[in-house]
Amino acid sequence: MWRMGEWKMSPQERLALVEQCIELGVTSFDHADIYGNYGVEELFGEALALRPALRERIQLISKCGIQLVSPARPAHTIKQYDTSAAHITASVDNSLKALRTDFLDLLLIHRPDPLMDFDEIAETFEQLRAAGKVKHFGVSNFSRHQFECLHRRIPLVTNQVEFSPLHTTPMYDETFDGLQDLRVAPMIWSPLAGGRLFRDDPATEALRSTIGRIANETGQPFGSVVFAWIMQLPSRPIPLTGSGRIQAIEEAVRATQIRLSRSQWFEILRAAQGHEVP
Repeated sequence: MWRMGEWKMSPQERLALVEQCIELGVTSFDHADIYGNYGVEELFGEALALRPALRERIQLISKCGIQLVSPARPAHTIKQYDTSAAHITASVDNSLKALRTDFLDLLLIHRPDPLMDFDEIAETFEQLRAAGKVKHFGVSNFSRHQFECLHRRIPLVTNQVEFSPLHTTPMYDETFDGLQDLRVAPMIWSPLAGGRLFRDDPATEALRSTIGRIANETGQPFGSVVFAWIMQLPSRPIPLTGSGRIQAIEEAVRATQIRLSRSQWFEILRAAQGHEVP
């Protein structure tokens, strides 16, 4: 939902998008306190208030831990991280108020904080669960070791990381291996590389050509092939869509029905890396 403020939708149009997503089987909506300069959660909450019964059919995810310099937060004088108990608790309360809900289904620490205290975070999570404010917990952009340090103290349900054919680092830095070992599914942000896969760029021409050929071979849309390539990983990644266009969301959903051949999968990897596997 991070771009929702840019979609220039009325509350009724936002509600219609949520309802169309639900019809497609897409029921999880990913937020962060900072999205839209601290404004997106409120936009979503306005839409949800038009049909409060929808809350029972969706999962609301939010993140905290980044502080931006913003007119919406005049006390912030520098961009920094804050994973203290006080900040996490206040962020959750703000998100609940903005989203007009009594609880979050999932709360993530947005980025690793050099000053984060694993014990303090785990204790804060336990208190939020006991208060009925948050059901499940996870992290975002954490290394394998950071994830496991917190996971030992309180069960985490995901690590949301960047991954796409243009950013394959989590396959090689133990992020995905560690999550697969723990049977924890990663969430994926920027699965389409922020739209770079659709742009005419000599640097990505070979990759786009390969994906396009496989899309033609399978009779599937280009975007669906990319999502399928990601979801075929054994750690069972859950990609996020970042689009307000229902057609793009439909393409992502189609990917759940696609199984690439092993050769097709490695053809995309080869094109992405510019060389065959060793």
